[in-house]
Amino acid sequence: MTDRIDLKGVEVLARHGVLQSEQETAQVFRVDVTAFLDTTDAAASDDLTKTLDYGELALEVREVVGSESHKLIETVASRVADVVLSHDLVTKTIVTIHKPEAPIDLVFDDVAVTIERTR
Repeated sequence: MTDRIDLKGVEVLARHGVLQSEQETAQVFRVDVTAFLDTTDAAASDDLTKTLDYGELALEVREVVGSESHKLIETVASRVADVVLSHDLVTKTIVTIHKPEAPIDLVFDDVAVTIERTR
């Protein structure tokens, strides 16, 4: 059995992008994370230490996305996936990085990259 914890819309100001202006001026990125794990023991014991603490995960995501600058959001997504998979209980993750302020000269709602990683 595999359960999941979804963390959606973590908002981070960061400097990611190919253009020089994107490296110099922070813009909003939104991150969605799905972590797959077995929550049976946590549910039976009502013990936070037997599951993934989503509050801690949100802080880790914010740190990863906001601490370094990368050209590609694919790289950012991969770094976030590494952090999620560093938790022993997590067997698989899906990470989406949204870049709603991407420098595109058209009207659009969002640009996003989604990756899936397993251990």
